[in-house]
Amino acid sequence: MEATIKTTDKQQVSQPKNKGGAPKKRVKRELIIRIRMTATERFFIDNKAKTAGMRSSSWIRAAAKSAKIVPRLTDDERRILWMLAELANNLNQLTKLAHQRGLLTIIRGCNKILNEIHITLKHINRNDRESDNG
Repeated sequence: MEATIKTTDKQQVSQPKNKGGAPKKRVKRELIIRIRMTATERFFIDNKAKTAGMRSSSWIRAAAKSAKIVPRLTDDERRILWMLAELANNLNQLTKLAHQRGLLTIIRGCNKILNEIHITLKHINRNDRESDNG
């Protein structure tokens, strides 16, 4: 249906009649993802969304877009962590010996183990494990 609008110079302009309602959305969200969660998880999500002044679905979309993904540890990194645990055990044994025999006799062993721990931690905390998301 078209409406006729009269102008002051006696020309008539034809425009489509406004049907009312909400304007058409530019991006139509057609896909649905269903996830299972506990009541507590749902409560936290709803609370955070309410605090942000958003609906839960909008908050989840925004959170998913800004999430930082850290990949799982590789087999090499798991082995390194195992070695680190072994080094911590060795350090504990040296500490016990230091209490039994005196501190000066154990200093060399402790320094060696601390150096190995430092190298291992440097390897684990290297920057190439960082996510592409920033």
